[in-house]
Amino acid sequence: MSKPTVAVLRPDDNRIDEAVEYLRSRGVSPVADPMLSVRPTGAMPAAADYYVFTSRTGVQIAVDQDWQPGRATVCAVGQQTASALRDSGVAVDVVPSTFTSAGLVDELATEISGATVEIARSAHGSKVLIHGLESASADVHETQLYRLGRPETAGRSVSLAIDGQLDGILFTSPRTVDHFFEIATEQADVTGLKRGLEEAVIGAIGAPTARAIRANGLEVDITPEAVDFEQLADLTIQEVRNGASTR
Repeated sequence: MSKPTVAVLRPDDNRIDEAVEYLRSRGVSPVADPMLSVRPTGAMPAAADYYVFTSRTGVQIAVDQDWQPGRATVCAVGQQTASALRDSGVAVDVVPSTFTSAGLVDELATEISGATVEIARSAHGSKVLIHGLESASADVHETQLYRLGRPETAGRSVSLAIDGQLDGILFTSPRTVDHFFEIATEQADVTGLKRGLEEAVIGAIGAPTARAIRANGLEVDITPEAVDFEQLADLTIQEVRNGASTR
């Protein structure tokens, strides 16, 4: 039996290399198609009573600029973000049990009235976090640490999908979904793309990513309980193999 072919659309940094290595270790033929490039803005997090980080990338950029929390409360959305902070020597005070912006708002709502809250993240974050914290009477400021562009090389997975050559595909953020469908639209073959993915297993790393996929007219087969790439990959590969065994 040939190895399943699974596309992975992580950013064009060490994360795509780590993903490819992991997929190979699971007996899969990976298609590396980075759909994101990280472009730092040069901005620094402002002084605040609370700092909120929503991604490992944001943490790395802030730490590289010698950001220090002082005595502020540090909050992380997701265990990967929390791990990045701890690995950089920053103590994490709050990680919501629900790894979403809404989960963090629920966690902080009763304690942030009148406090300054600095949200340090990408330029593409939703307003859920800002509106929720402001509704709890916090003084909220957002610093956009980086933008997410589309690499010039992106698109191999789109071509393979149109040709029906993918057994699975791993979407790891709403932005990867946007860029994937932008390329299909530029190729004037969104209909062919959807047809080519009818038999493929589509995995989304979290609820926002799953919503973006559905908004573009595809069904989502796998959404892991945790926002964790390895769990997403394992569940998607398992479903690919289960499907192959029944055909």
